[in-house]
Amino acid sequence: MNKNILYIALALIVGLLGGWLIFGSSGSDAKANKDVSEMSDTHDHSGESPNQMWTCSMHPQIMQPEPGDCPICGMDLIPAESGADGLAVNEIKMTENAMALANIQTTIVGNSSMSEDDGMITLSGKIATNEENNAVQASYFDGRIERLNVNYEGQKVNRGQLLATIYAPNLVAAQQELLTTASLKESQPELYKAVRNKLKLWKLSEAQINAIETSGKVRDNFPIYATVSGTVSEVMSREGDYVKQGQPILKVSNLNSVWAEFDAYENQISDLRVGQKIKVVTNAYANKEFDATVSFIDPILNNATRTVIVRATLKNTDNLFKPGMFVTGKLKGEMKMNNEVISVPASAVMWTGERSLVYIKTNPNEPVFEMREVTIGNRNGENYTITKGLQNGDEIVTNGTFTVDAAAQLQGKKSMMNQGKKQASEMPMSQMKMEFTENFQKQFKKALKPYLQMKDALVASDVSQVSAFAKATSTSLKSADIKSLGSMEQSHIKKSIEMLDAIAANDILENQRDHFVILNENMVPIAINVNGTDEMLYVQKCPMANNNKGAVWLSAEKDIRNPYYGDAMLTCGSVIEEIK
Repeated sequence: MNKNILYIALALIVGLLGGWLIFGSSGSDAKANKDVSEMSDTHDHSGESPNQMWTCSMHPQIMQPEPGDCPICGMDLIPAESGADGLAVNEIKMTENAMALANIQTTIVGNSSMSEDDGMITLSGKIATNEENNAVQASYFDGRIERLNVNYEGQKVNRGQLLATIYAPNLVAAQQELLTTASLKESQPELYKAVRNKLKLWKLSEAQINAIETSGKVRDNFPIYATVSGTVSEVMSREGDYVKQGQPILKVSNLNSVWAEFDAYENQISDLRVGQKIKVVTNAYANKEFDATVSFIDPILNNATRTVIVRATLKNTDNLFKPGMFVTGKLKGEMKMNNEVISVPASAVMWTGERSLVYIKTNPNEPVFEMREVTIGNRNGENYTITKGLQNGDEIVTNGTFTVDAAAQLQGKKSMMNQGKKQASEMPMSQMKMEFTENFQKQFKKALKPYLQMKDALVASDVSQVSAFAKATSTSLKSADIKSLGSMEQSHIKKSIEMLDAIAANDILENQRDHFVILNENMVPIAINVNGTDEMLYVQKCPMANNNKGAVWLSAEKDIRNPYYGDAMLTCGSVIEEIK
């Protein structure tokens, strides 16, 4: 019995010892591992950037060293691009992958060197019909076209060819007169001769008149014959049409000679003159050059394209040139070689009609670019001469220019489409000077009370209250005498009343807020120019309203309560001016 108790005690001690060895050790390891893990979590900053900044997606001017809410609109801040540090306002930086995918290439530019092509001006244009060789085939008498023998464009026509057959009631009557006077030609020769001359004026030949007289029969239909040879360029009438005397039926062009019409830029005009030799090349005959002479330079500049038409006449007896065909003209101009003239590939220049733009690499070691406006000279083959805007050694984008421009536009930087010009609406309203009579100022101050109530109703998104207070504000302004005010002052007041009436008549909150934008563009300048309001007023602005163009309003409170967004972005905005 004692042995059994001893065995049990020994087993219990062994079991406890084994359990401590297994579980106690494991727990210590776990604790140790936990401590190590916590230490790692606490001190591992390898993935962090010590200079990480946070910005707002809607207000990129906000930069904070830690995450939080945007102080303007209250939206969560997002990490700013670390690579954007140190960039100028209109510089953009692209990644190496983006550069490779878009095949963006750059070239260092320098002075253009003399070559056999220097001084050559290249013009682009089209082949056009020679209007000096155009002719209109018209009807010589009133009638109905019974048959049109030539009825499609491009059809060849020879002189004397039958073009159409016309039924002409007046011609039928004239034939009857001919047959009647033919029997009286011995007794009344003058009358007979007058009738024959009448038919000749209608382009009937002697043979036709004699045939009518000999047959003694009246013809119902009469033919019209071509007076010139050429190609039909326009069919102006159809079978069954009633035509008047002199009305065109066909337009015929003689293509034995054609015009090559080129567009010359404003800065090329001084190198052009009538009588100048020009070589014409077309894609249809790429290996052939055709000699021509400049026959006309348009004296009027096209305001839309800023070009003039330069015309050369080409012989076309072999029918090689077709109207509408694209051609290139090359002629010798004066090449002014100096240190200010730089040659760049044509692919580097973006031309907007008013400006010529290139992208210059501002950092030789990183893909950082900035748009620059340049002045172009002549185009020499596949190159432009740059007379202003670039210097020797500048590195510009020569392939993928539009891709770089698209990247600049997406980043909100100055680009071809976004010129970065300051809008007139950004000008401080305090600079807009107006003068008002004392009577108007008193009435305007009365109108401010329902205006401020309307603003509060917009903050609360209460459509019916907005309409009611807009109507009250409009009524107050309409009672003011504005006849003695200047035209600018009257214009602002009338526009304000117009917008107030539109707000009052509208039951859609979004539309009311849209009208409120225009109302404030007129009301706020008035308030700024009124001498002393009954209480302090604040001109406040939300940069996100009006499709991110920004919009202002008047408030009696300094705290921002946004009428354009209400609860959605209640505190978005800032005070831009105070009215004492």
